[in-house]
Amino acid sequence: MIEQTMSVSVPRQGAGPSPPAQPGGSDGSYGAPGPPVRADRRRFLILAVVFVCAACGLVYELELVALASYLIGDSVTQASVVLSLMVFAMGIGSLLAKRLRCRAAVGFALLEAALALFGGCSALVLYASFVWTGEPRFALVGFSLAIGMLIGAEIPLLMTLIQRVSRQDAGGAVADLFAADYVGALVGGLAFPFLLLPWLGQLTGALVTGGVNVLAGGALVLWVFGRDLTRRSRCLLLTVNIVVLSVLATATVLVDDFERAARRAVYGEGVRVAVHTDVQEVVLTGGRRGPLDLYLDGRLRVSGRDEFRYHEALVHPAMRGPHRRVLIMGGGDGLVAREVLRYADVSSVTVVELDPGVVKLARTDPALSALNGHAFRDPRVHPVYADVFTWLRGIRHPAYDVIIADLPNPGITASTKLYSEEFYGLTGRVLAPGGRLAVHAGSLTSQRREFWTVDATLHAAGFRTSPYLATARRSGFTAGPDRARDGTPAVSDWGFELAARS
Repeated sequence: MIEQTMSVSVPRQGAGPSPPAQPGGSDGSYGAPGPPVRADRRRFLILAVVFVCAACGLVYELELVALASYLIGDSVTQASVVLSLMVFAMGIGSLLAKRLRCRAAVGFALLEAALALFGGCSALVLYASFVWTGEPRFALVGFSLAIGMLIGAEIPLLMTLIQRVSRQDAGGAVADLFAADYVGALVGGLAFPFLLLPWLGQLTGALVTGGVNVLAGGALVLWVFGRDLTRRSRCLLLTVNIVVLSVLATATVLVDDFERAARRAVYGEGVRVAVHTDVQEVVLTGGRRGPLDLYLDGRLRVSGRDEFRYHEALVHPAMRGPHRRVLIMGGGDGLVAREVLRYADVSSVTVVELDPGVVKLARTDPALSALNGHAFRDPRVHPVYADVFTWLRGIRHPAYDVIIADLPNPGITASTKLYSEEFYGLTGRVLAPGGRLAVHAGSLTSQRREFWTVDATLHAAGFRTSPYLATARRSGFTAGPDRARDGTPAVSDWGFELAARS
């Protein structure tokens, strides 16, 4: 999406039609008339391409934001960096486009080919830089600037082209172009999360978007303005578009092999399961000859080496007291349920998990199912697939003796609402009199600020708390931050809060 203004040359009222281009003109024209397409149809085709290119441009932006949040974390920071750099670069691109206005048609086609190549391959290169160098930030900044400059150069060239085929006044032309641009951005913004990600994934989705981009730009120039170009210009554009399409097509064919190689580089040779659910990427390693590891969106959530230390510390202090009805928030891997089911007098366990794919894996994968003691086979366990915040709003009466919050780390931006005063207020509303709430609050060593913020928030929501600590015996398990690249643990302890209504 482009937000900028520009000066446009408009014929004076009463002026005669522009003289035909002479040989050797601004686009290398022969002076031949335009293609046998009516002016209003040519104008419509230009606006249609504006629509498509705007959709593609926004997909590139969202792709960078999403992948950077996944690889680096802190989605607010990554979104701010990508969008601010792109907007800045768009202004630079708009200024640089002035030099191309004399060859607007050829310039626009080459620009779209470059944008398709950079945008389409950006996810692959960003992912590769994370996997093999461990530092994707330089690639993120470079692609944000490059794609922003190319997007910023589009509208000045399109304004020149639409003025060439239509004698529309400058205000009307700007309104039409920006209307098509904004609507295209809307479509691209909606297509990214609802179509591209679920159906194609991040890497393939970006490559397919690049293919659409280069086809739209090349087709417009070669069809609508093709007869105005020299043979050399037409050959150049055809060659460049074919090369870009070939690169994108080849990358699309090889993307599965690339992802497998990247997973091996990140997770080691023991990757057994790697699936993209509707919510996240789920990876299982080991479990046959070595300890099982479960990764969610690249973050190590379960390590068979010492997961029991975390889950025992989270569950058992809260079970000291009435515990017939237990609510587990998160815990789709079944490991919290395993500890709860050790108490024979537990009558009902409700597991509210956002991702059905994790529960399915916990049921069906032999290693993970064995690790959780086949918890989901127990008739007392009732999984519910929902956003736990929304689900709590639908419950009006105290129902649970024990509530255990096995949720994403409080340091992850996406989980912020699950550590808010409002969330704890909803939780307290469904806690039976005398009931207990256990919360994983992050590492007391490496996330001291987050830990005590959780404690203060619980107090503000009307709970009294008892903070406590469990230490990690060995490397591996961490409920939240990424594992260090050298395999050392990201945290050496886990902090918990045991809370009850004041």
